[in-house]
Amino acid sequence: MIKAVIFDFDGTIVDTESLWYEVFKKTLSEDYGFELGLEDFAKGIGTTDDILFNYIDSKLGIQIDRESIQEKTEKAFQSQRDILILREGIQDLIEKCIEKGLKLGVASSSGRDWVKHYLNHFGIEGHFQTIKTKEDVEKVKPDPALYIKALEEMGVGPEESLAIEDSVNGSIAAVKAGMHCAAVPNDVTHFLSFHGKVLRYKAFSEIPIDELIMGQGKG
Repeated sequence: MIKAVIFDFDGTIVDTESLWYEVFKKTLSEDYGFELGLEDFAKGIGTTDDILFNYIDSKLGIQIDRESIQEKTEKAFQSQRDILILREGIQDLIEKCIEKGLKLGVASSSGRDWVKHYLNHFGIEGHFQTIKTKEDVEKVKPDPALYIKALEEMGVGPEESLAIEDSVNGSIAAVKAGMHCAAVPNDVTHFLSFHGKVLRYKAFSEIPIDELIMGQGKG
């Protein structure tokens, strides 16, 4: 029986990943003439930027100026961040979980200030009993540490919990932690193949939360 639901943040609660892809693609094209494909960008989703930068270095045969790229993409992202909205259906799912008396948490490979800023901006921070971010662990997703830390703080066993994800790295972390996992990919992650134990849905409204609570959900 499910007692807690832990949400990923980037790409799940808010689709920040589509905007990140656009600014990374534009900056790399302007600075290095490098055309960043969506599939290559997606390899680093849900984990650290090192995966993406290492790939670019290998393709270009040089070490790019990571600090400069990060500064430029951050500036471009911040200039457009007002267009970000909650993913369709996520607020309804959160409210449905609350109605069912489930404990709620967030587990994100991003920084605490980043995550809390947007949760507060959208007025939903108070719904979550625990928020675990990269500052809380030595390794981020696909390592299961973030989920394990969140579960420990919530006092819930992994078999009693459901992770809501959008990326392969995030879903692997949930599966490694021993959790049930439902994935609702976004425009950047929709073409990816997920672990066989992950329940995949096209929309948050499709997640049969009542069935999953009772352990009867089907992929």
